[in-house]
Amino acid sequence: MNRKEFLLKSSISVFGVSTIGTIIQQADGTFNGDCETTNDILGPFYRADAPMRSDLTTEGLKGARIFLQGKVLQSDCQTPISNALVEIWHCNTEGEYDNDSPDFNQRARILTDSEGNYQFKTILPGKYMNGTLYRPAHIHYRVSAKNSKELISQIYFKGDPHIEKDPWASKPKAQLRILDLIPADTNGNLSLNFDIYLKDI
Repeated sequence: MNRKEFLLKSSISVFGVSTIGTIIQQADGTFNGDCETTNDILGPFYRADAPMRSDLTTEGLKGARIFLQGKVLQSDCQTPISNALVEIWHCNTEGEYDNDSPDFNQRARILTDSEGNYQFKTILPGKYMNGTLYRPAHIHYRVSAKNSKELISQIYFKGDPHIEKDPWASKPKAQLRILDLIPADTNGNLSLNFDIYLKDI
């Protein structure tokens, strides 16, 4: 699938769930707000130097496909950040992370475009045990940009029964990172939108 087809498919059915709060226009015409995206744990499975790519899927890979997209914005809640580095990683449908192969499966990073946009094609992650509890399905994010504080966070999915008892997903600050999965087409593919607001340095 080329970029045009990807954007067309994902923009048709996505709706804008984001971590936005209150935005106030100042006397000088600028905006301030409390839309900063909240952080989450890095976790033990981060790997540096994942490939620069937007498609994390491969032939024969199990799992429902997800078109994941959004914008990276400044702390005024409206100014896009170009060339922000967006990294994502997650487990496969069996709950396993690729911690050492040269393929960096289910790991990728890209730079945002001039309007702050990013997009990935990946799969709906599985789950794994954390002690005596399953962690809810989640996708890790690490986002960095010039003149902004680095963000380490995770997104979760509405309706996941393991969110309630998870020590991180159940926190109040995670509520705006629990997102709806929207049917993208008639083939069972899904889409979601996650806008990221970075705090200025």
